[in-house]
Amino acid sequence: MDSTVPLGNQLQGEITPPCSKSYAQRALAAALLASGRTTLRGIELCRDTRSAIKVIEKLGATVEVIDDNTLVITGGLNPQTDCINVGESGLAARLFTPIAALADTPITIQGEGTLCHRPMLMMVEPLKELGVAVRDGGGRLPIEVCGPMRGGRVAVDGHMSSQFVTGLLIALPLVARDTTVEVRGAVSTPYIDMTMETVSRFGVEIMYNEGDYTEFYISGNQQYQPVDYTIESDWSAAAIIMVAAAIAGEVTVRNISTLSRQADTAICRALERVGASLILESNSITVKRRELNAFTFDATQCPDLFPALVALAAACDGVSTIYGVERLRGKESDRGETLKEEYGKLGIDIEIDYDENVMRVVGGIPVAATVDSHDDHRIAMSLAVTALRMDEELVIKNRECVAKSYPSFFEDLQLLTVKR
Repeated sequence: MDSTVPLGNQLQGEITPPCSKSYAQRALAAALLASGRTTLRGIELCRDTRSAIKVIEKLGATVEVIDDNTLVITGGLNPQTDCINVGESGLAARLFTPIAALADTPITIQGEGTLCHRPMLMMVEPLKELGVAVRDGGGRLPIEVCGPMRGGRVAVDGHMSSQFVTGLLIALPLVARDTTVEVRGAVSTPYIDMTMETVSRFGVEIMYNEGDYTEFYISGNQQYQPVDYTIESDWSAAAIIMVAAAIAGEVTVRNISTLSRQADTAICRALERVGASLILESNSITVKRRELNAFTFDATQCPDLFPALVALAAACDGVSTIYGVERLRGKESDRGETLKEEYGKLGIDIEIDYDENVMRVVGGIPVAATVDSHDDHRIAMSLAVTALRMDEELVIKNRECVAKSYPSFFEDLQLLTVKR
């Protein structure tokens, strides 16, 4: 669907972002592996979370929908099929592949859309080292695995993503032998912290030196315990709303805490650097527009922030420098090149230097155009926020892709809009 978005308006009000889909998928995986009934509260059924729910049902869990935001999951790994479909979720692909490999029957992991082109090769050799029979599609989905996975010592390349590390850390406590996982070049380490917090909440222990993500020791024959767990709000969703407020008004974002382990809490540092006003309370943050200045920021550990940071940089006076652009190549689109192409249509210059691992954004006034989301939810939201600075029409192709993580994004933006 092609659609225009609110233009040239001010934002004012309060908003509560959807729950963290990263925490939700981890919790769903742990609930699958727990014996008994787990209650998950605060669930927001975005597209990726729905995909994860379908996967755990195929792998043996029973899911009861109590209300719009509450699920009760009766766990127990007992595959009901020889094929699972993870939709377009990269996390689900790399999370549930090791879990599927716990079973002693062949299971094929399939995906849809852009996920079929995203790299999965990092999973193949480590799984084989752990005794899993693997047939892969040339480093892409579909991948067939047949366990049972055993423990031992295994090395994992973590330089592209932490998601497969997360899958191993969640699956390996259930194998018979103890395991040592050596991670080389770990990135997105806050997401590993989220995994460690989740497994601990479900009664599983993994030993490692906090702050050092190179080696994890996992005792075998552990058991996940059912819990009653409220999923916290999503800082990725909060970040794009906070940037919108810094550009065009004053918004209070509720049910978020700067003490969260989510990587995208880093948006607060970026907003402080550009000169936006931030008022931090125990369970909310209010962001208010001020004159914005160019900034330098390292997004290596929080690459999902790049689209929001580009919208912010485009509104700043001067040239902003964002490090970590190499991390964007394996996302829903090649986000670096996509941002450069689509913002270029708006008259905003972006330079990418992969040798220096940096993106430079020249702030300016966007011009009217028709832009393309490239079926990437974060690109669509970034472009929509930039439209708040425009007096002419902006058309975003396929804007409904925001359903992957934030289905109500455009409705929330409209609710916050105050006509000039």
